[in-house]
Amino acid sequence: GDTHNWWWPEAGCHWPEDVSIERTVDAFVDAFESIGYSTCADGTLEIGFEKIALFADRRGRPSHAALQLDDGQWTSKLGKAEDIRHRRAEDVGGDTYGEIVRYLRRLRQDV
Repeated sequence: GDTHNWWWPEAGCHWPEDVSIERTVDAFVDAFESIGYSTCADGTLEIGFEKIALFADRRGRPSHAALQLDDGQWTSKLGKAEDIRHRRAEDVGGDTYGEIVRYLRRLRQDV
């Protein structure tokens, strides 16, 4: 729900205060857990929950996150470009963003 801050573990970006400032999957999971998310099995639509797909590059470093919308589609911010919608979370993977390494979910905030 935060559309004003760029979340990234480096100076000048937003990062939760009590989370390790490092580019690891564990640190990103901790960051999402700090706002109510917990890991889950997959990206299957679950009514009442919003989900995030966390991507990592070939070296295992987080590179991207996509948010599942209430209709089951996903949205991604591609750098400074516009947000896009895509049918499956993995539709933005590959050479640029890597592969999905973790799914997280929390109760929908807009319900």
